Amino acid sequence: MYLGLYTWNLRTGFLDDAASHTGLEFAGAVLKPGEWIHRNAVDFWANYIYLIDVREQNEQLAAKVKELSFELAQAREEEQELLRLRALNGFSAPAEWERVGARIIAQRLGSEAALSSIMLNKGYLQGAGSNTPVVTHTGVVGRIMRAGPFTATVQLITDPSSRVAVLGRDSRTPGILMGTGPRSELVLRFVPLNAKLEEGEILVTSGLAGAYPKGLPVARIKRIEHSDISLFQTVHATPLANIERLEEVLLLQRPPGRPAMLHQTDTVQEEDSHAEHTNATSPQ
Repeated sequence: MYLGLYTWNLRTGFLDDAASHTGLEFAGAVLKPGEWIHRNAVDFWANYIYLIDVREQNEQLAAKVKELSFELAQAREEEQELLRLRALNGFSAPAEWERVGARIIAQRLGSEAALSSIMLNKGYLQGAGSNTPVVTHTGVVGRIMRAGPFTATVQLITDPSSRVAVLGRDSRTPGILMGTGPRSELVLRFVPLNAKLEEGEILVTSGLAGAYPKGLPVARIKRIEHSDISLFQTVHATPLANIERLEEVLLLQRPPGRPAMLHQTDTVQEEDSHAEHTNATSPQ
């Protein structure tokens, strides 16, 4: 039988083919599950590593977005500051007066604060001496009340104890501009009933007593009230400078040889006396 099968297989090759196919299928049956496990394990590992990379990339992108958002906010703030500084730089100081820039480091806090004031990062060592005028490109802010070596306190024109001698820019009518406190409204006093003033007219500094250079814009007339029992008009005005939103200001240093006033009260009395003298001599 063996010789017969051998001879038959030698002639036909059937048994060799059957054995080859059987062994191949057996080997395939053994190897295919292992290959499937290997392929899925490799795919899972590759996807896992990929997801980790994606997560790391997402974290990096999120951090970059935060960084760029901060830089954008900072760039916008610097842009606004640049615009403000350009506007201040456009202010031309009166003849013989010099400009010194200063930044506000504190403002009036609370509605019950004693004074309407701001604090600057400049003191008398940097040119911010007592009674130095403080302005912006839009109008007068106030003047320095107290000065230290490196900081100074500014009394705003809206403070109730503030007094500024002014003139109507068009009418040239004089008066004393007083503050009213937190309402940021000003009142022009000692203006005779027959004096010419118009609503919307700009009030400028008169230069009396050397407190401020002459001709600086201070306020705009809002309304004018007349009384039957008073010899004076009541003129309400609003500051031209945005007092509540100040961040940078200019200090006007006095010309050489012109002494600064030593006391605020002396200046107020001098301005009030001048106003009373003017009103007494003006026609009724």
